[in-house]
Amino acid sequence: MIFDSNIKSYEQYMLITKNQTKHKKQPKALFIGRFQPPHQGHSWLFEQKLNEGVPVLIAIRDIEPDEKNPLYATEVKKLWEKIYEGQDVEVIIIPDIESVNWGRGVGYKTLEHVPPTDICNVSATQIRNFIKDGSDEWKKMVNEKIHEDIIKLLK
Repeated sequence: MIFDSNIKSYEQYMLITKNQTKHKKQPKALFIGRFQPPHQGHSWLFEQKLNEGVPVLIAIRDIEPDEKNPLYATEVKKLWEKIYEGQDVEVIIIPDIESVNWGRGVGYKTLEHVPPTDICNVSATQIRNFIKDGSDEWKKMVNEKIHEDIIKLLK
């Protein structure tokens, strides 16, 4: 313990330490992707951590839109913020990446979440094709909070 002449007792020290600890930010679960568009499969992944009380950090790769990735990162960011408004989710845009790398003993876990078959079969490509073909099948794969936004962005 570093000596502080303003601390008069062990109890006072413990109270100060407890308050400092309480204000530390909880580590977040990081998810990196393009999310073209956001769908229930992505949400299922995030909710694995949210249901454990772990805050989520969604990192959207800033890629140049094309046929397979029609949305700008800023548009995707707004969609996720709308879906998770008021929840312990932060959404950021990161530069496009070539790989994710780490060394040993880096102080965090790397986890793979294997979704159930119905979630595993959700595909952003399929969603875009349903919209292009005029089918409403995509709506059950996407959070209803963003249905209108998706229609505006992808039609």
